[in-house]
Amino acid sequence: MRFVGAEPYRPRLTIAMATSGWSTYQLRRQLFSIGEDFWVQNAQGENAYKLDGKVLVLTKTFALQDLNGNEVARMQAEMLTLRKTMDIERGGQVVATVKKAFFNVLSQSFSVEVKGDAELEAQGDILNHEFQITSGGQVVATISKQWFAADFMYGIAIAPGQDEVLLLCIAISIDEMSERDRR
Repeated sequence: MRFVGAEPYRPRLTIAMATSGWSTYQLRRQLFSIGEDFWVQNAQGENAYKLDGKVLVLTKTFALQDLNGNEVARMQAEMLTLRKTMDIERGGQVVATVKKAFFNVLSQSFSVEVKGDAELEAQGDILNHEFQITSGGQVVATISKQWFAADFMYGIAIAPGQDEVLLLCIAISIDEMSERDRR
């Protein structure tokens, strides 16, 4: 957790983000009861993607689908591992792996190994949905629940030119892997 003055650091959706092509979406916190589905909505409140969750014997699987029900990505976590990880797949191939850092008293963080690219990092107040995802020190996405009055909603703002589906999947994966720590 970083501090600015006496206040904890809180990512904000700035006017510059809103006017310079950043894409924004809203998601629900505490994603799933077993088998529950929900819609990811864009800034206009329109359905953009559907998230379908399934819990199998040894894995949790989430499918991100387009408006026509076509799977655009799949997130899968093995339930019996020492270090929490979640693979993100497209077309049956793993394109990224989200890993929770081992416990650190000073901050909460995740690393994301993207196939063929540099590693991404998620840092900030992850348990309270106030964090950023960076690549090479540059912010590629900002996640915050401060943009919504409802406590169970949070948003993601994605920088122009970034892989929106991948960053949505990363945010969803981090949310799911952090849920037990919130209780």
